[in-house]
Amino acid sequence: MREGRMSAMTEIPCVGAVVFGPSGRLLLVLRANPPAQGQWSLPGGRQEPGESAHEGVIREVREETGIEVRVDREVGTVRRAAPAGGVYVIRDFLCSAIDPEALRAADDAADARFFDIDELADLDTSDGLLEALQEWDLIG
Repeated sequence: MREGRMSAMTEIPCVGAVVFGPSGRLLLVLRANPPAQGQWSLPGGRQEPGESAHEGVIREVREETGIEVRVDREVGTVRRAAPAGGVYVIRDFLCSAIDPEALRAADDAADARFFDIDELADLDTSDGLLEALQEWDLIG
């Protein structure tokens, strides 16, 4: 198999957090960098070597939003093409915000906010985000 084909099949472990805050509002970050640059998405990113998925999702939420979370359960997995080749395998977890008042955009997030569910359809969100949340019965 050619090297280019091998790298296209490389799986890159990633994590994402579905965090509902005050009044059932959903936490989203505005991506400052590719992929999904300029789009609203769940906080998350690459899982670091030696890090559990739970540790990774807690770290990513803290780095991108300043919020500490508790991981409740895994809700689903999505696969997305990585810009440099390979496939992001993103395990998404339902999390509870411990300190939602600490919200601030940081790391690779240009902005971070809680949104009412009825606002989501009007946002420029990352590909497949709303469909995945609906498929996992997290939004109507």
